[in-house]
Order: sequence, then C-alpha cells, then structure tokens
Amino acid sequence: MAEKKKIVKYRRPLNLNIGVVFFGIIFIYIVFNVYTYFTSEHISVYEVSQGTIAENNNYHGFIIRSEKVCNSDYSGYVDYYLSDDAKAGAGNLIYSVDENGDVTKKMQDADNDAIDLSNDDYSTLRNTISSFAGSYHANDFSTVYSFKEDLSSRLMQAVNENALDSLGDYVQNAQNNQTFHLVTTPEDGIVTYYTDGYESVTVDSFDPGMLQPLNYTKNNLKQNTSVQAGDAVYKLITSENWNIVLGVSDKLYERLKDSSVVQIKFRKDDTTCWVNFSWKQIGDSYYMVLELNNNMIRFANERYVEVELLLDEKSGLKIPNSAITKKEFFTIPKGYFTKGGDSNAKGLLVSQTDKNGTESTTFVETELFYESEDFYYIDEDTIANGTVIKMPDSSKTYTVGATDKLLGVYNVNKGYAVFKQVDILFQNEEYSIVRTGTAYGISLYDHIALKGDSIQEDDVLQ
Repeated sequence: MAEKKKIVKYRRPLNLNIGVVFFGIIFIYIVFNVYTYFTSEHISVYEVSQGTIAENNNYHGFIIRSEKVCNSDYSGYVDYYLSDDAKAGAGNLIYSVDENGDVTKKMQDADNDAIDLSNDDYSTLRNTISSFAGSYHANDFSTVYSFKEDLSSRLMQAVNENALDSLGDYVQNAQNNQTFHLVTTPEDGIVTYYTDGYESVTVDSFDPGMLQPLNYTKNNLKQNTSVQAGDAVYKLITSENWNIVLGVSDKLYERLKDSSVVQIKFRKDDTTCWVNFSWKQIGDSYYMVLELNNNMIRFANERYVEVELLLDEKSGLKIPNSAITKKEFFTIPKGYFTKGGDSNAKGLLVSQTDKNGTESTTFVETELFYESEDFYYIDEDTIANGTVIKMPDSSKTYTVGATDKLLGVYNVNKGYAVFKQVDILFQNEEYSIVRTGTAYGISLYDHIALKGDSIQEDDVLQ
C-alpha cells in the first residue's frame, strides 16, 4: 500500500514594499499636521508701528457776546455802505434811508451806468476772493454760499459808495430837505446784518435749550429794501471779549474741574488756541464756559460753532489693546543678583542641601523682564517658589515667593512667545500708545501676538 504524503499549504513570504511604507508614513504625517492646523488656535500677529493717539472731544458750542441791535429812526428805502462782518469806527457811514425814494432811484441808475471802482475797491475784492480760495475745501461746499454773500456785500458797498459820491449836490439837497438820511455808527464795533433773538443772552441767563434749538432762524436784515422807524437795520458787536458755552459730560467735568485753561480747535478752519474757562452749573449738569478775547470777527456772523477740546495727545509705539495682557513674576531684591556663567549674565546663587545635610550653592542664570528701583522681575519658570537664594559675599538669604504682575505683550519675532513689558502712555477704546526705548520693552517693527490672553510664554507660533 502506497504511503500517504502530507500536503502542507505553501505560505508566501511577506514582502514589504519600502515605497508603500514610506508613503504611508508621509501620509500619516500630513494628516496629523492638517488635523493639528485646523484644531489648534492660531496666533494672529501685529507689527508694532509708530503712531499718535489724540483724545479729542467735539462739541457744538453756543456763542455769547456783547452785541446790540440798532434800529432805524426813519421810514423809507434803505441802502447799505459797509460790508458784513466789517470793523467800523465811531462815525463810519453804515446805511442811508431815503423817505421818498428819489435818491435811491438815482443811485440805481448810476449803478447801471457802470461806475468805475477804485484801486482800493479792486484790492478789497481780490483779497476776499484770494482768502476764500486758500481755505476752500470741497467737502464743505456750503461755504460757497457764504462767500457769495460776502463778495456781493463788499461789491455792493463799493458800488453804493461810488454812486453816492457821484450824486453829490443832489444828495446834499435831499439831506437839507430832510428826506434823505445818512446814518453812522455811534461807537466802534463789528457790523453784522442779521438778528436771531439771542442778542441779549449772557452767561448768567444762558439756558441749556439754547444749545440745541428746535427752530433756530436768522433774520437777514439786508433782504429788506425798505424799513419802518423802529425796525432793526444792523447789529453792532461792541467787544472782543466773548464766550462759547459747551455742554460736557460728567466724566469730563470730573477730569477738568480743577483746571482753568484748555487748548481748543475751531473745526471751521482748524485753528487752535489756548483759552481760559470756567464752569456753570444748571441743575445736575455742568457747562464749560470758554473765555476768549480776540478773533471775534471770524465768528461774528455765527451763533453756533464746532469746537474740539484738545485734551491729550501722545506719540510712541502704537499697539492694539487686545495684545496687552498681564503676567505674574517673582520680585527679587537687586542685591541678590550677581554675574556668572559662560555669558557673564546676571543670575542668582541658589542654596541647596543634599540628603546628607551638605549645603552647596549653584549659580542659576535668570532672564530679567523688568526692574524697579529695588527689585528685578524674573519668570516663575526660572526659579521655583520657595527657593532659598544667597546674597553674594554675605550670609544673608532670601526665600523666593513675593510676586507682582506686569502689563505687557508677547513678542513672537523668533517664532515663539516671549513676554515684554510695556509702559502705557495713553489709551483709547482700541489702541494704546506705549513708551519707546524701554530696556525690557518692545521696539518699532516688532511682531507681537494680536491677542495677548490667548498665548503663553514659549508657545510656538502656528
């Protein structure tokens, strides 16, 4: 009988393809990094720049000044001879009243005959146009209308004066017959040709409702071609001393209540000046009363003015507030630091005792983050809490434990986070200005973490 043979299944040897293995490792690495990228919090970076933050406060101010409305003693046709917002001396011709209209008709006819203007007249008109052109801004087109009125007023003044001179004998006869009256200013002042009902307001009689009137109107007196006896004809501002009343917040009052001088900017032309001020309390609210003694003529035709209080302006390194955070440090008396190690850097002599009770001293190099008059600030990761350190060349010891917090940002120039102390000079809602050139601080063009609370010391930049 034939011997049965045992059949053994052939197992193929395991052949590893090194290329597949290598590709698998790379694939796992890529998947891991992609997963890490999308699941980890990324650090946004901000580049430190030079900047300025100004704490400016804009206010709508109410003008109070010494002004009187001048009324006509006569009835008839009125003609003006002095331009708006012009300075007038006592005895200067302001306007005339023609009771029967004869002289006025003659003056209009003379106007139509193309009266030649004098060189002084042309010079005045050129200066008016040049002044407007130099200060005009396209964003404030409304000033064109004011310029048009001013130019028309000055032209009318020149034409009327020339027309009046050309009618010499005729005017004299009308005056002798008391049908034509030339009226001059009783005193020095600035002449304007409008009324608004606030001419008699003083600082004492000021009412908060005057800051935001519902129906403020200006009555243009030059629109009237005729007047009745007793009608307002012009207004005379008799003093360069004037006031601007501002409604301010309680916070600003608390800040400035012990001050008496402030710098302001007029938004109309961006001019600045220092002015004295006082406070007026009405109910529970305080109002700032600015006290000025010049430049009245620039605002003679206005009751309201936009004023900016220039309270503070600081320049330095500008950083976002979100980058600023706090970190706690050990505070070590300066007398315990010495130099040593390969870099001759500052460090501490740490006292240690082994299990046999043998005491030894080891130099530990430390990174300094800040210094005050008496202390150096070191990172808590450098020296443990409770560590005993020795003063060089002395038997005195100090147990590490006292701490203090510093304001700062995380510098990421090297790809990992390093805390840097900042000295804040000024701060608003979004940015801070910090002092430049500090020993343990940041520098221009440094890169810092945009969100200081989302990063820790030595975190690697993602």
